[in-house]
Amino acid sequence: MRLLLVEDDPMLARATARALAPLGHITDVLMRGHDARHALQEGGFDLVLLDLGLPDVEGLELLRELRSRGDNTPVLILTARDSVDDRVRGLDLGADDYLAKPFQIAELEARVRALLRRSQQRTSDALCLGTLHFNIRTVSATLDGAALELPRRELHLLESLLSQAGQLVTRETLEARLFGFDAVGPNALDVYVSRLRKRLEGHGLRIRTVRGLGYLLEEFTP
Repeated sequence: MRLLLVEDDPMLARATARALAPLGHITDVLMRGHDARHALQEGGFDLVLLDLGLPDVEGLELLRELRSRGDNTPVLILTARDSVDDRVRGLDLGADDYLAKPFQIAELEARVRALLRRSQQRTSDALCLGTLHFNIRTVSATLDGAALELPRRELHLLESLLSQAGQLVTRETLEARLFGFDAVGPNALDVYVSRLRKRLEGHGLRIRTVRGLGYLLEEFTP
């Protein structure tokens, strides 16, 4: 999953991004509201973690703009403001959850998992297709009951395809989830798709290319 963390405190931003990394997420960090505004307009995020006390743009204004565009990306507010009025205002503007600073990392992780489950209409942290199983909580996969050892970006790719199994996932979506804001070559995604294809060969699963659009993961009978 690709997350956007909007936080102007460098130390807290680094600590939060480090805490989310073991969950298997790509976390883009922005410290200015104007930068976050542009990133949110481009979209492609599965969850936004939004600080309210930004130096240049009010966090709630970013939230209001997001919802006014009809963008339903889950938003978790992270803020030192803990009054009832602040919470009510944020929730009324469309925030999905609210976590007051300072917070425990375990609670942050649990709330992130819950919001992602809800947005994907899942009831558990397990994704399955045939004999392929992916555990979102532990960021691990098995195939035919055996552990599938994958590098981090292949895990991101597998999760992205498996969470929408049988459906087209666009190149733009996959590139955003694998690389975030990192600059990559035009064929970088194809390299990871090719590697993952080879790992799934012989197990009744395939990654089908929809030329010019993207990829989909599906079961098939050889």
